[in-house]
Amino acid sequence: MFLTRALEKILSDKEIKKAHHSQLKKACEVALENIKKDSLNEKSSENDRSSALPMPKQAGFVDADRYFTPFELACQSKSPRIVNLTLDFLQKLIAYGHMTGNTPDSTSPGKRLIDRIVETVCGCFQGPQTDEGVQLQIIKALLTIVTSNTCEIHEGTVLHTVRTCYNIYLASKNLVNQTTAKATLTQMLNVIFTRMESQAETEGEQTAADLKQSESSSTTTEQCEEPGGDDTTSEQNQSTISETQSTSNMSMSETQSIGDQTTPSTQSTVDQSTDENQSNAAHMSSENQSINTVSDGGDSSEGEARAVLDDIIDQVTGIHQSAVLEMTSEQVPNSLAQVPNSVLDVPPEALRARANTGESSEPPSKPASRSTSTLAVNKLVDEEQTEGGDMGHGAFSHILQKDAFLVFRSLCKLSMKPLTDGPPDPKSHELRSKVLSLELLLSILQNAGPVFRTNDMFINAIKQYLCVALSKNGVSSVVEVFELSLAIFLTLLASFKQHLKMQIEVFFKEIFLYILETPSSSFDHKWMVIQALTRICADAQCVVDIYVNYDCDLSLANLFERLVSDLSKIAQGRQSLALGVTPTQEQSMRVKGLECLVSILKCMVEWSKDLYVNPHSQSNLGADSKPSQESDSDSGKGTLDSYGSVNSLESNSSNHTLSVSVQPQDSPEQYEVLKQQKEIMEHGIELFNKKPRRGVQYLQDQGMLGTSPDDIAELFHNDDRLDKTMIGDFIGDNDKFNKEIMYAYVDQLNFAEMNFVSALRRFLEGFRLPGEAQKIDRLMEKFASRFCECNTKLGIFASADAAYVLAYSIIILTTDLHSYQIKEKNRMTKEQYIKMNRGINDSKDLPEEYLSAIYDEIAQNEIKMKAVGVQKNVTTGRDITNDKQRRMLYNAEMEHMATAAKVLMESVSHVESNFMSAKHQEHVRPMFKMAWTPFLAAFSIGLQDCDNPQIASLCLDGIRCAIRISCIFHMELERDAYVQALARFTLLTAASPITDMRSKNIETIKTLISVAHTDGNYLGKSWLEILRCISQLELAQLIGTSSKSIRHAPSHRREKSNGSTPHPFESFDHDAIARGGFGSRTLDKFQETMGETSSQSVVVAVDRIFTGSVKLDGDAIVEFVKALCAVSVEELSNHSRPRMFSLTKIVEISYYNMGRIRLQWSRIWQYLGDHFNKVGCNPIEDMAFFAIDSLRQLSMKFIEKGEFANFRFQKDFLRPFEHIMKRNRSPTIRDMVVRCVAQMVNSQAANIKSGWKNIFSVFHLAASDQDEGIVELAFQTTGKIISSVFEKHFLAVMDSFQDAVKCLSEFACNAAFPDTSMEAIRLIRNCAKYVAEKPQMFREHSGDDLNVPESDRVWVKGWFPVLFELSCIINRCKLDVRTRGLTVMFEIMKTYGESFEAHWWRDLFRIVFRIFDNMKLPESQNEDEYYVQPEGKPSARAQWKSEWMTTTCNHALYAIIDVFTQFYDVLHGLLLDELYQQLIWCVQQDNEQLARSGTNCLENLVISNGNKFTSAAWDSTCTCMLDIFKNTIPHKLLVWKPDDGMSSVEDVIGGMESVTMDTAHDPSRLQRADSNHSVNSVVSVDSRDHKFPRTKVLTDQKLFQCLLIKCVVQLELIQTIDNIVFFPTTSRKEDAENLAAAQSSGQQPDLERVYQREDQGMYHQLSAAQLLQLVECLLQSHTFAKDFNSNHEQRNMLWKAGFVMNSRKGFKGKAKPNLLKQETQSLACLFRILFRMYNDEDRRDAWPDVENKLISVCHSSLEYFLSLQSDSHREAWSNIIILLVTRLLKMSDDRFRVHASNYYQLMCDTMNYDLKHELRAVLRKFFIHCGLKFGITHPDTRTS
Repeated sequence: MFLTRALEKILSDKEIKKAHHSQLKKACEVALENIKKDSLNEKSSENDRSSALPMPKQAGFVDADRYFTPFELACQSKSPRIVNLTLDFLQKLIAYGHMTGNTPDSTSPGKRLIDRIVETVCGCFQGPQTDEGVQLQIIKALLTIVTSNTCEIHEGTVLHTVRTCYNIYLASKNLVNQTTAKATLTQMLNVIFTRMESQAETEGEQTAADLKQSESSSTTTEQCEEPGGDDTTSEQNQSTISETQSTSNMSMSETQSIGDQTTPSTQSTVDQSTDENQSNAAHMSSENQSINTVSDGGDSSEGEARAVLDDIIDQVTGIHQSAVLEMTSEQVPNSLAQVPNSVLDVPPEALRARANTGESSEPPSKPASRSTSTLAVNKLVDEEQTEGGDMGHGAFSHILQKDAFLVFRSLCKLSMKPLTDGPPDPKSHELRSKVLSLELLLSILQNAGPVFRTNDMFINAIKQYLCVALSKNGVSSVVEVFELSLAIFLTLLASFKQHLKMQIEVFFKEIFLYILETPSSSFDHKWMVIQALTRICADAQCVVDIYVNYDCDLSLANLFERLVSDLSKIAQGRQSLALGVTPTQEQSMRVKGLECLVSILKCMVEWSKDLYVNPHSQSNLGADSKPSQESDSDSGKGTLDSYGSVNSLESNSSNHTLSVSVQPQDSPEQYEVLKQQKEIMEHGIELFNKKPRRGVQYLQDQGMLGTSPDDIAELFHNDDRLDKTMIGDFIGDNDKFNKEIMYAYVDQLNFAEMNFVSALRRFLEGFRLPGEAQKIDRLMEKFASRFCECNTKLGIFASADAAYVLAYSIIILTTDLHSYQIKEKNRMTKEQYIKMNRGINDSKDLPEEYLSAIYDEIAQNEIKMKAVGVQKNVTTGRDITNDKQRRMLYNAEMEHMATAAKVLMESVSHVESNFMSAKHQEHVRPMFKMAWTPFLAAFSIGLQDCDNPQIASLCLDGIRCAIRISCIFHMELERDAYVQALARFTLLTAASPITDMRSKNIETIKTLISVAHTDGNYLGKSWLEILRCISQLELAQLIGTSSKSIRHAPSHRREKSNGSTPHPFESFDHDAIARGGFGSRTLDKFQETMGETSSQSVVVAVDRIFTGSVKLDGDAIVEFVKALCAVSVEELSNHSRPRMFSLTKIVEISYYNMGRIRLQWSRIWQYLGDHFNKVGCNPIEDMAFFAIDSLRQLSMKFIEKGEFANFRFQKDFLRPFEHIMKRNRSPTIRDMVVRCVAQMVNSQAANIKSGWKNIFSVFHLAASDQDEGIVELAFQTTGKIISSVFEKHFLAVMDSFQDAVKCLSEFACNAAFPDTSMEAIRLIRNCAKYVAEKPQMFREHSGDDLNVPESDRVWVKGWFPVLFELSCIINRCKLDVRTRGLTVMFEIMKTYGESFEAHWWRDLFRIVFRIFDNMKLPESQNEDEYYVQPEGKPSARAQWKSEWMTTTCNHALYAIIDVFTQFYDVLHGLLLDELYQQLIWCVQQDNEQLARSGTNCLENLVISNGNKFTSAAWDSTCTCMLDIFKNTIPHKLLVWKPDDGMSSVEDVIGGMESVTMDTAHDPSRLQRADSNHSVNSVVSVDSRDHKFPRTKVLTDQKLFQCLLIKCVVQLELIQTIDNIVFFPTTSRKEDAENLAAAQSSGQQPDLERVYQREDQGMYHQLSAAQLLQLVECLLQSHTFAKDFNSNHEQRNMLWKAGFVMNSRKGFKGKAKPNLLKQETQSLACLFRILFRMYNDEDRRDAWPDVENKLISVCHSSLEYFLSLQSDSHREAWSNIIILLVTRLLKMSDDRFRVHASNYYQLMCDTMNYDLKHELRAVLRKFFIHCGLKFGITHPDTRTS
């Protein structure tokens, strides 16, 4: 058999014969004999075996274990051949399972045989002198042991195997051995950690299966099955232990399962107070002894090493090494998956007891497997004690986890070994050891599984060991070490960042970014850092996480902001590079910086890609938006030369099902608030570091800091960003509040159980002691008090005074021992220090040992402030003059940085901080908002300064990504800034000449076009810059295609207009280019560059922008059109070379987007329509023609599509025709507009709906034109619409009905074409017919105004427009036209008025009364010209006004009364008062005819309708007449003086408006003046001419004219009252009868017959009160006339001044002015009313008042009559006296006696005058009657 042959081969070696190998020889012989005996015993039962290597019958074949002693002795021999041979045999025995080593070791209690085997194999390596073959065999044997499935090693044994291979790598001189050792180490670590992960996965699956099975089992079952399987269950036959194991195992399984599936917080906690001093480093002392190695391992050595490893793995597992390297949990043998878990959970005491008795955890007969034995567990306990107390019970769920932990911790500690002083030697074993450990750590981290990534022990190991090691190695000057450290950091950042939040901050802030910023670091270091940053910046999750976790954390550094700022400086070329850097290297750094910035932006784009909608992947009709599938080349392609196989970090840990803790909610709003608070906090800290009080106050004002001393002190403790010097000065100040803060600061420190020096260190680490002694004194005093308070049981200090003095002395000692200003020989000695402190403890000494220990501690370790990070060195790149100086400075900085980083890393190793894994897309918004300016600066400078195509490409990519981000989040300011920058670098809109254009500018143009194509939906106002560039690009293309003719351009200069500014493309002028003096090569290059702008790709891309506009959404197309219109305006406004490029594109995109919905088109047309308005009014007719024709074509397209009812889009797009017609005065253009509209009407009348409004508006504007062709065409088309379209499509035109009528009205008002005017009025009459015939259609059509009730629609939309426009015609046109309009308007009212509602009439009469409004308007500024011009002729305005009043107003007034009378029943309640007001206005005018018409109309109105009047109506009527009486009394006649400055026409018109005065009288009878009669007073021409100046005469004449009209109105109104009350002609007939009776001296007129005649009037309709009101008015008028007639002096003055004007007949009166007719007729009317009332039985109640009034008036009248001096005046009163006496004679006897007694004396006095016969006759009758009634005479005595 194989074992026998192995022993025999050892015995056959010649070295065995030597004496010192006798023990080995004997052992081999004994073993052979035993083997033969065993073979004979088994021969009868076993078949013969082959001499070849047999496979074991079972996995636990243990025969070889019994014969290990010969192999052990052979390995201990000094013979390389024997050792080599033995190791080879051992390797084979283990590989094939003949030797498992799972039995206890009889020589070492508590250990297993496999541990002894490993020690034996490892002991074969004796250092560098070990035979190279032996070294290789050791490596093979150890790898076989580690990878074998039949034996297992743990804890210290595993460490021993790793340490031995490690030492072989360092010590071996053979390159093959070195490579093999390194590969073996990698394979070992891979197996160790893979087994750990596989075991956890298998256990988790088994636990889940058991839990599922237990849930489905019967509820009566009290015990669950053991999760270890059948084999495990059969072994649990020891009751107590079995139950304990079962329960413990179940608990652990559940715990582990939950931990694997949820969070590790449910796992067993780990004691984190690891004692690093108790480690197994002592067992690895030999690792520091090594020999030189070959640094550039060749292919041959690597190939041999690979062959060796393949051979070993083939022997062990039967599979190739590569498969093992990639082994997963599924490939692990079954024996590994069946490891019982119960053993792990047995209490250590029980395990230890079992181990001491030699009891195994499983039967000896069980085949060997990878189960954990009792010895192994006991070993675990021992290792826990030897390795330190950092691992408590339950820290690991399996022994395999502890194996991995120990290996990992050892490697971390190895990597922390310091290098030798001086320049590092690449071949030194210290450096090689460090590099190897880092490489192995990197391998472990890169292949880390879920257990390693989540187990608390491994996480704490990373924090406490690996991160601390990296803080040292990360500043190494050795490039390889630094690069490895970077690679490890990248791996940590990718897979462990959720656990290392604080550590990552230290790495970034204190190491990597500092290396980038400092000028002393080498280019290689900077290059590797930026290489690493390239990978970081290419990972979107990582970039966003950095911002969320650091920039939005109040207490952490702004890593993202600082990173972007540093990268921006690098990209701009402003970074601090080392001395001697070549331009190529500098440019490479710039490129890398740009790559990082672009990668960050691409990450942002990738992160927010779901918010982006590609305009070319969605419909513009409102379909659901989908993310863009278009590739924009937005993903970064950064690489790292080594230690990385992927482009970006793999954040697998972020997506793994296992998580560290419950993640807080990812709320962007919350983080944004935190960021704002952080900015406030940082500003406050900045203020504090300058002026502490100001900073504290600011933070308190912002609510970030409390007002109590405790709050401020807590801030000083917790925030390391505060300046320590400022803190010291602030708390040391003597101010009360400062002292309170200092007390709170010290009281918050806990010095309990701390020695004095440690407490003082703790106290002084938070601030720098101020320099003022008093401040130090206060601080030390409080410290001493606090220390004694916390350590009352210490018993060293008698009082706090002693502690105070000691603290002071320690500070002095620290300064003395560590100040560089004090020389070494002058430093304080220990004896001096002890002497200095004598008697300080209450006059006693402190123990010398105590003071000595303090001195020693201070001497060894200076008291320093707490490390808060690396302080930036003030040294700049300019201060470094040579490379040696740079290296010295860099080494010093790196040492300081390493120390600070190590301290910080250790301080945060136990800090738990939640790392937020960002998920929300909104985080990109604040990120970009914060960093967009550095991005823009970097890209702008890159494009501006460099012509490097790579830099230009990166800058353009960055700008494109930045635009995408700003677009996605609608950040208008940022978007506009980037688009403007991009547009500026195209040189198309810049002030630079076009000849400066380079290839990068062409690429910029292409990028701009690409942005327009892909981000069009978000560009908003930025479209303006883009389209402006495209406009200029078209100009550049013209240059490119025509530049060949530049060589032959004429050399003459063109004249430039003064004041004109050169265009940015001034050089597009061929002459301008020719003047530039270009050389041939320059011109060729210019032509080539310009030719690129005309390339097919550019032209097609530009066209895609316009054709792709159909894909823009609703908002984007509006902004696009708005910008395009603005650019078109700029093109057209160029007076020298206007262009129509954009105008043409506007028309094109309008056709492209014709399919858009109306809602979008309405918004688009707001800008398109306005633009067509502007272009259509352009003074250049060709452009206006193009615009109008384009507008016509578009309009026809829109009209062809039709329009539903109640839509108004046609109205919108036809409005430009209206605007152009209104603003453009060019006859050609106006004619074009009319023809375009006429064509639409003729061809598309059936499809026009809301557009009719604009059509009629255009024709309305054309109607006022003076061009006959325009007016004729417009009127013909309008007539066709009225006659034809109204008949067929009246419903479609109904909304525009009033516009049609308004249009006809305008045609009627065009005075240049009277025939058209009359025809237009006829068409309006036809429109009224349509309204009358289709009222129901109007009612059913709501139209625009939905508030109009259905019943009123026919009025509002039909009748009212017709009547209103007729009123406008009346007000605006000449006499013949307005007369026709007036006739038609009242004809319509009379014809169709029956259908009018009551409130319609109110609106209608407002229209009618507008006829009089023209006369109510103020006249011109100089009213003197209205009446008489200097030549004495009336002005045109006065003539027109007079004509208007005499004709139109007069006609309208009578027509109004007719209509009112016709429809009185409807109108009286609505319009009577308004009608009276209008009549009052008429009689107040200075037009005699209108005034007379007013009173006549009043009379007609009352007489015609009085019988229908209500009492209220009569009140209004009486009030009207009273108002007329009051306002027309010419009071000015009594007060006028020739020099009266107030005698102006304004006073008369403003106060009491105009009436006519009558001086002509007919003494024979009283009659009413008709409309052709005017009374006047005449003054001689001489008296007027020589007494008054001309201007005075003109003014007076105007005044006199007004007074005359007032007098006429008074007379007319008196007659009106008489006619109303007693019916017309009644009074005249009575006077005639009375006179005839008096003349004939016959019988008196029959009074009854007179009363009957009077009753025909309105007397009975009037109440007594109303009649008495009229009496009062008549009495006032009579009194005024009487007063005037009695004032002879005033009359004479007026006569001399020229009062009255000439009468209509030209007759000049010779008599002085008088008011005889007013005086007599008012009194006569008064008498008739009073006498009628006096004899009216129905008014008996009023008789007393009437009688009194009658007596009073009669008495005063007779007295006045007797006072008259003029015979003619008395003659005028004859009819009054006859009337009076006649009525007295008709009275009853009683009444007669009453009245006669009052008048008798006066009657007698009348006889003294020479009276007319008629008067004397009537007086005779009076006296006779008196005699009869008073009994003076008897009737029989009466004489004839």
